[in-house]
Amino acid sequence: MDLGTYTHPAGGKTLSLFGGAGSGSYRGPGDSPKVIWTVGDRGPNFTCADAASVLGLTATIACPADKGIAAGVGRIYPRPDYAPSIYKLSMKKDGLLKVLEVIPLRKSDGTPINGLLNPQTTGTTEIPRDGAGNVLKQDASAIDAEALVRLPHFGGRFFIGEENATGLVEVASDGRILKRFVPAGTEAEYTHPIEGMPAGYPVEGSLPELLAKRRINRGIESLTVSPDFQFLYFIVQSPLDNPNTSVRDTPNIRLYKARLKAHPKGSTIEIVGEWVYQLDPVTTLQGVGVTDAKQVRDLRLSEMMWLDKERFLVIERTDEATALFEIDLKGATNVAGSKWDDPATLPTLEQYPNLPAIGVKPVRKKLRFIASSLDGADPQFAEKLEGLGLTNRNKLILINDDDFGITGQRIRVDVVKGAGFGR
Repeated sequence: MDLGTYTHPAGGKTLSLFGGAGSGSYRGPGDSPKVIWTVGDRGPNFTCADAASVLGLTATIACPADKGIAAGVGRIYPRPDYAPSIYKLSMKKDGLLKVLEVIPLRKSDGTPINGLLNPQTTGTTEIPRDGAGNVLKQDASAIDAEALVRLPHFGGRFFIGEENATGLVEVASDGRILKRFVPAGTEAEYTHPIEGMPAGYPVEGSLPELLAKRRINRGIESLTVSPDFQFLYFIVQSPLDNPNTSVRDTPNIRLYKARLKAHPKGSTIEIVGEWVYQLDPVTTLQGVGVTDAKQVRDLRLSEMMWLDKERFLVIERTDEATALFEIDLKGATNVAGSKWDDPATLPTLEQYPNLPAIGVKPVRKKLRFIASSLDGADPQFAEKLEGLGLTNRNKLILINDDDFGITGQRIRVDVVKGAGFGR
């Protein structure tokens, strides 16, 4: 999955880019023993502000003023033509991965999409730039794929958690997008021509309106499905900016349950459950030496996996280390359809760190173990873990997001024996 090298026209470091495939993963009960499905996100990218550490160039040199956009503002895409893709991988005995199939995401007419930024009028967004720092048009069809499940009983279609805008994306087995589900009230931003580019596939505003308040680049990154494929469960990566960015140090993240009714031309989704997941104090990961978590806003949720009876395994992480929590919805307060879903409610749910004071019980959490990349020259686990799965013998699979090689990482699979998961 070699994407070649990249050097900015202004000079700086030359990067070796690879096709990242570890932003989300899924293994179903019917999958072959060594097969795992994964998804790659929007392609190689980094902010103009990160150009100093990535390229050795200042933000203003890497991203010059262009088309009315100030120098140093935006996000660089060295390969703006990259099509986010689903991967079918085989896990080999030597620890290597063999690519069995690559499924690029496509519009209804079969045209591949890209991973650029969507136009947004309700939520916040960024300015995309190419590898030379030239400003690009935002693209209503673009997808930032960060989570994956597969429905083998219905033609092998997939559902993807989309982080950037945010929402869910239903995808046929050949990669054609059947439907995109976005926060209510934002669907017109995709279905009508914006900057001359309509989405190119159906878009439905059937997700909660409040999801449009997702923190920038912190939308839906965790997604799983019930064993009967009747329900999807998903969590946003960070607490919502609700009512605004002043609440970013809240621990409260919303977890949703959606009833899924599959149809040949695109399914329907109905939210039937909503609970509160509370982030742990940063001291949990600071205890193993992480330096990239100073406050609760530095933590994020990057994956969830069904265990049984609405118990899940959840990744709560920084880039340096990951805490794996087992959570249970039993006994937690279902706030779906309550005043906490009303954008007019003030104070908001995110503004109450003490949930019992308002009669809301969060989901139960139990720390199972911490996977740290800080174990010297040959760490036991990779950085930035974002994929989960179970082997047929109930060994736990952990997959990292290698950011397409921008930071020098490579995708790897860590298998944990004796973790005690599965039935």
